Amino acid sequence: MKFGFCVMANIDEIGFFSHAESLGYDAVWVADSQHLFSDVYAVLALAARQTSRIHLGPGTAICGTRIPPVQVAAMATLNRLAPGRVFMGIGTGNTAMRTMGQKPMKIAEFSEYLRVLAALLRGETVDYTFNGVTKPIRMLMHETDYMNLQPHIPLYVSGFGPRAMALAGEHGDGLVFAIPPRGVAVPEAMGHVRQGAARVGRDMAGFRNAALTNLALLQPGEAADSDRIKAMVGPNVMASVYYFYDTVHERGIEPPPFLRRLWKPYCALVEQTRPEHRHFRTHEFHYTRMHPGEAELIDAQLIRDTCLVGTADELIDRIRALEAEGLQELMFASGNTAKWQMAEEFARLVMRRL
Repeated sequence: MKFGFCVMANIDEIGFFSHAESLGYDAVWVADSQHLFSDVYAVLALAARQTSRIHLGPGTAICGTRIPPVQVAAMATLNRLAPGRVFMGIGTGNTAMRTMGQKPMKIAEFSEYLRVLAALLRGETVDYTFNGVTKPIRMLMHETDYMNLQPHIPLYVSGFGPRAMALAGEHGDGLVFAIPPRGVAVPEAMGHVRQGAARVGRDMAGFRNAALTNLALLQPGEAADSDRIKAMVGPNVMASVYYFYDTVHERGIEPPPFLRRLWKPYCALVEQTRPEHRHFRTHEFHYTRMHPGEAELIDAQLIRDTCLVGTADELIDRIRALEAEGLQELMFASGNTAKWQMAEEFARLVMRRL
């Protein structure tokens, strides 16, 4: 099992990358959200200069805010700075799009985007439609100057539903997904990936998977909803709550069962903001902090419903079970200063025992 962190792009915390490297982590993924955080590629370039071993990449870059050649140029530039240490995560961008009051890219558009992106990352010539005009394109200067496509830059497709997981098998070198309790079991996720690969006759050799999760490492005897744990993962927990706010209201459906007991009080908090600005309110503190009144909605059950929770011994057992199911990498999302201590404690109490 490999271990990594998913952090928010913060130009003032470049030191975290060398911190994670010194602790033995395999990767740091960096979230991309243009209205909230520093530019993801600027942060990764600085991180590449200040590290020597750890793998780096956007986790995930947003397809709706940059065209495929722009993404590839950024990644190939990073690959020149840190050859063989970069990867590319790509997703439809729920938060990045929602902060503009827009919806994430639809699956059919995402598939076409991935087709072009993957071909460019391989150094191929591919037909691309831009502004209604279709022309063949390729990266022109990647062999000698400015940027490098070799070593190959692995493409991880973010997929939290069956169709997106299948696209990872069709176009990607890896899958980023969510494990239970909020996601799906590893064999089920990889089954969807294999279906996508079979659709186009792709070989799955070398395909990787990585799960994004929230970590709550408990001290012996500590409650899952202690003040310490709430401060550490509260913003992550609330990200799982407001993710559904848009979906529930757009589709006119019921909230998922794990949210029903707190749904009305949560909606009451959001609806203190006038309707035309609610897309600011729901996403503005993404993984970083909480709005007034939100901490009171979080209990032990909600934390267990949205996080990987346990003492060191319990987490070791859970991680070994995930590895037996076929999971290859775990990355822990964190957007506040707790990540420094969280990284140290997990490395010392869990990672070094595995």
